[in-house]
Amino acid sequence: MTDLTSSPDVARRVAKALLEIGAIQLRTDSPFRWSSGWNSPIYCDNRLSLSYPAVRTFIKNALADVIRRQFPDAEAVAGVATAGIPQGALVADVLGLPFLYVRSKPKEHGMTNMIEGRTTPRQRIVVLEDLISTGGSSLKVVDALRAADCDVLGMVAIFTYGFDVAMQHFADKKVPLYCLSDYAHLLDEAVRTGLLTPDQHASLQAWREDPGNWGV
Repeated sequence: MTDLTSSPDVARRVAKALLEIGAIQLRTDSPFRWSSGWNSPIYCDNRLSLSYPAVRTFIKNALADVIRRQFPDAEAVAGVATAGIPQGALVADVLGLPFLYVRSKPKEHGMTNMIEGRTTPRQRIVVLEDLISTGGSSLKVVDALRAADCDVLGMVAIFTYGFDVAMQHFADKKVPLYCLSDYAHLLDEAVRTGLLTPDQHASLQAWREDPGNWGV
């Protein structure tokens, strides 16, 4: 149930790539506003990686490698709607596994599905997500799959902020989580490349420790 990056080298390369393409933006003077109400000096949109073939391929293969190592018995990949859908489909294709995706709530018309794609009883599934913040929405997918009699082996994601509350949520649900990169590697890379001043680095560290009260 511990959140781990796949390897220090992969974590650094993913952080570097996301910064270079603008998928991660750092803004301490004019913070972003999250839907949770938090003020944030960072915004992460990993969907931008899909527009850069070299980055997309690297991330796809790195995610597939994690699943091969950590979940060799996986029988299918499930993407978290919406951002986890394209990433999950790419990874399932690399692994030669079935793909499905899970909505945040049942569809309001037609078959009213929450799970799109075919599942079988006790099917061993790995959930794929693009970003882990508090983990709440991601773990709703786990609940839906378990309710459908699937065996969720764990979750793999591109990036995590590493909040303590997220780690507790994953531990409570008994869901192993593996991420390609995390907040610590991001800050290290941003400092190394001169994107952050010492004062900005301190501000970002303070946000990570108490995001609910940062900038209030």
